Amino acid sequence: MANIKSTKNARDAAEPQKSRRDFIVVATYAMGAVGAGAFVWPLIDQMNPAADTLALASIEVDVSKIAEGQSITLKWRGKPVFIRHRTATEIAEAEKVISADLRDPEEDIARVQKPEYLVVLGVCTHLGCVPLGQKVGEVRGEYDGWFCPCHGSHYDSSGRIRKGPAPTNLEVPPYSFLSDDVIRIG
Repeated sequence: MANIKSTKNARDAAEPQKSRRDFIVVATYAMGAVGAGAFVWPLIDQMNPAADTLALASIEVDVSKIAEGQSITLKWRGKPVFIRHRTATEIAEAEKVISADLRDPEEDIARVQKPEYLVVLGVCTHLGCVPLGQKVGEVRGEYDGWFCPCHGSHYDSSGRIRKGPAPTNLEVPPYSFLSDDVIRIG
């Protein structure tokens, strides 16, 4: 009987030791996790875009100053953006094109939010050149849009590829009208 009591006393004495050991193990793992988090967080945080990059994420443009038939070029995220205030003739020509006949079929109405304003990235989809046709008197190609002199791609007044090696239409960036006269790109 004395033997049973001594075993029970030893077991009771070991219980607080086991409980204390479990606490120390859990506390050690928790401190290790906090330390790992403190080490890893700066590595992850440095992958966020810089403040100057975020500032260029979107731009607002007042299009009321663009005369009908005129185009402007501006920079967004390091790329040229063409905004053209199209004439009624340009709109009519762009709308009458049968999209099934195009290499990259897309209706004019799907490329614009308001028919009179076309917004496209000014980067040729062949090799990334900047097409001509923005300035008065520049070569605008066979379809009265843009012409890439590097390899001879011709775009129409809706920025759709019509002739040449470019595989796709000029890209339309994400944009929205904040009012009748202000566009936000990005």
